[in-house]
Amino acid sequence: MKRIAVVGVGLLGSAVASRLLSGGFTVIGYDTRREQLTGLTSRGLQAASSLKDAATGADAVFTILPTPDAVETAITGPGGLLGTMARSAALIQMSTISPTLTRRLAEAATGAGIAFLDAPMSGTSAMVERGDCTIFAGGDRALVDACQPVFAAIAKRTTHVGPVGSASLAKLAANLLVALNTAALAEALVLGTKGGLPPQVLLDILKDSAGASRMVDVRGPLMVEHRFEPQMKLELFLKDFRLMLEEAQRLGVALPLTSLTQQLCTAAVAAGRGGDDLAVLITTLEQMAGLGPA
Repeated sequence: MKRIAVVGVGLLGSAVASRLLSGGFTVIGYDTRREQLTGLTSRGLQAASSLKDAATGADAVFTILPTPDAVETAITGPGGLLGTMARSAALIQMSTISPTLTRRLAEAATGAGIAFLDAPMSGTSAMVERGDCTIFAGGDRALVDACQPVFAAIAKRTTHVGPVGSASLAKLAANLLVALNTAALAEALVLGTKGGLPPQVLLDILKDSAGASRMVDVRGPLMVEHRFEPQMKLELFLKDFRLMLEEAQRLGVALPLTSLTQQLCTAAVAAGRGGDDLAVLITTLEQMAGLGPA
């Protein structure tokens, strides 16, 4: 696989395309927002004018789109990938969507004679940009192995989880932990700050404490410095919460901490912070503690 089409060149898609370009692959990018492609064309990204243009001649097509509806439309809608991809190419679905939708898309792809992998990533866009992420792969093991050179250019590790749908479930579980760790970190920082501890000193302590986590390292500095440039937009993470809770309801699993964190994030979005990083949920807790504007 040498020629890769990336459908969806937002924060995450741009990071993936950047890694592939650095790995020596030919990369064709398509996004309905043409301005998303500008930053990478100078590095060799070929800008496609349509899904058909992106898929033509590609050995693999990655879908990295923000919503389940966008994924389904791009794959099965009029002029979608199943009608335009070469039958020899592989469709690699990397967006965060439900296991149920993933299985339905896989069935549609199989019916069209196209190989399909369920392959979401775990990592912020900044982590993906530096190759510090993991790919969860669901589907045929032989196809996962065939895609390994491509995946190795993006991630430090690829784990074959099981059949199609299993990787999407693993991604929801991973994002659940990201959300809860982020919320717990925000609470710890607000508690210490309200009690008079310097936030940076407290963060340094937490990094070496028994409660340390990747989110302490990744989102702790953002919270302390109140820099909320998006690595994962809060408004998009609300979609992930919905998928987690829907899957939990389907499986009969209670997620009380996830439900509470969803409400905190909803309050932050309602306050106009939806375009900021997930770390911005600390501002809701600060306001509740009397540390921020009413």
